[in-house]
Amino acid sequence: MKETTALLEQVLSLPENDRAEMATRILESLDPEAQRDVDEAWATEIERRCAAVDAGTLATSDWKDVRSRIERDLFGR
Repeated sequence: MKETTALLEQVLSLPENDRAEMATRILESLDPEAQRDVDEAWATEIERRCAAVDAGTLATSDWKDVRSRIERDLFGR
């Protein structure tokens, strides 16, 4: 238990991005079959969205407009 606590303290002292990567990898290790299902679902969704863009049936937005909307919603500017 002492080693686990020491390891946890080390992990918690890492930068946020590194901690997020470690958390993701640990969660994936708990149920690799579920992760495979998630990966397959995302691949299917990406293909669907790409096909919709190619067919012209998906509404898209300019990044500047989206960013302005996000900033307005989050920061009131």
